[in-house]
Amino acid sequence: MQHDQQGDGSPMTKGGRRPKRLRLLLISGGLALTLAAGGGAVAYKYKLFSDIGEPVSFGKADADVDVKGKAATKASDTRPGVRMPTGPKAEFVRTNRLPDGTQIGRTTLTGAKSGFTGDVWVWVPKEYDDPKYAKSAFPVLISLPGGRGYPTNYWGTGPGLGLQKAVSDGAKAGTSLPFILIMPVHNADTKHHFDASDIPGQARMGTWMVEDVPDFTKANFRTFTSRDGWAYMGSSAGGFGAFKHVLKYPDRFKAAIASGVDIVPDSPLWNGNTQAMDENNPEKLAEKLITAGGPDVYINFQIGTAETGREKAEQFMKDYGRGPVHTKLQVIQDGEHNGKSYVRGMREGALEWISKVMVGPTPEPGVR
Repeated sequence: MQHDQQGDGSPMTKGGRRPKRLRLLLISGGLALTLAAGGGAVAYKYKLFSDIGEPVSFGKADADVDVKGKAATKASDTRPGVRMPTGPKAEFVRTNRLPDGTQIGRTTLTGAKSGFTGDVWVWVPKEYDDPKYAKSAFPVLISLPGGRGYPTNYWGTGPGLGLQKAVSDGAKAGTSLPFILIMPVHNADTKHHFDASDIPGQARMGTWMVEDVPDFTKANFRTFTSRDGWAYMGSSAGGFGAFKHVLKYPDRFKAAIASGVDIVPDSPLWNGNTQAMDENNPEKLAEKLITAGGPDVYINFQIGTAETGREKAEQFMKDYGRGPVHTKLQVIQDGEHNGKSYVRGMREGALEWISKVMVGPTPEPGVR
């Protein structure tokens, strides 16, 4: 779980070398041609520019939301089902610029409800700044890493894994919604895993992920007011958190892609607190949801053929994949227990699957 002008004005100097000024003009012209041919991606690939660590903002249409949360858009201009950024705006620094010009930014968030402080990485698709979508909400995919998931989140710090490009390519092809990716740290330290839960006496990581991170997202981005625009994805321990949150809070989140996933809580920090564990056990939560008769949730398990755990996912599907609990298994041929394999699975079907059960942005009529 990744930067003197020649004094005599003659066209050539002694020895036939071009003067520095002319060389600079030629270099500049060549660079311009390179950029025209390949775009900004070429420049960033060869580190001709470096703006990593510089302030970055997201959403041209949202630029008038101030730090106190006052929005420029009038309430009467807001579409039904769309929540404009509420503020306060977070301050982001750029951590990466992708070949298509989209950016990954990082900020530090202190959760008002959990009390936990950690970093969050954000990526928004190109469509977010398209004028025709300026009044539209975008679906959110909260992406959780495996392993300790602290102090970084490899989905945000390792764009080479391809998650952002998979979403971009899918949106371009019409097979995926253009998701906003929100990538928070998953645990409170490097020594323990917290089962994405509020373990008694420990950091409230469950509240961090289901309350503080969504609140932060609503403050900064145009989001849907309904659960149809909210989902999780995660790998390994992050996959556990992803599908557990959907089962526990089906009124807030609709779907999850859970890869190489754990099925039941197993942190030693529970110290035998069975009641608290049961409240965060996907099996118990699924049974409770089935008994209640809904609302419907959708879980896509991803398992590679070169890793273990498939039988556990299949058993969960057999026991609890009924009624309002809709499950699917995405088998990744030769897939291993790592992010690249899981992104491949998303390209091969999971992204399209989750896009079909969620809502996406709609363009403003008459705006190109």
